[in-house]
Amino acid sequence: MLDQPWVGSIRRIVSSGERKAIETAEIVARHLRLAVEVRERMHENDRSATGFLPPPEFEAAADQFFANPQSSIRGWERAIDAQHRIVSEVEAVLGANGADDIAFVGHGGVGTLLLLSLSGREISREADQPAGGGNYFAYDIGARRVLHGWRPIDGAVQRVDDQFS
Repeated sequence: MLDQPWVGSIRRIVSSGERKAIETAEIVARHLRLAVEVRERMHENDRSATGFLPPPEFEAAADQFFANPQSSIRGWERAIDAQHRIVSEVEAVLGANGADDIAFVGHGGVGTLLLLSLSGREISREADQPAGGGNYFAYDIGARRVLHGWRPIDGAVQRVDDQFS
């Protein structure tokens, strides 16, 4: 990932407070000699009501989460609320200094909700991050447009079906 051409333009790194996000942000930060800004409200959608679910059960619940954004699925945070929370955190960061290239490091569910909001699309799972994580999308702050949908951060596989090109 660190050898990808887009990494060198990053001037600010903002991370969720969750361990995996911070660890990823710290790798990039060390490489670029930057600090990591942790924003606790950038966390993944709150699924604490169910705790760990076996993958098939989790995927079924996630399908319902995205299909019914105004409803709490099994006690989870509503998708509309998670989207509002993540968008407001991103807007707060951009309001402080939106001119630099910023890497927001977080999680797939809220990343998908952010991507949908930035592209003006309704909440659904059709723009969900590919399975396995380790993906990013790009957004041009000045032009207010999504440059491309999910791509692997290491550049290993190029997707030909970018939904937001």
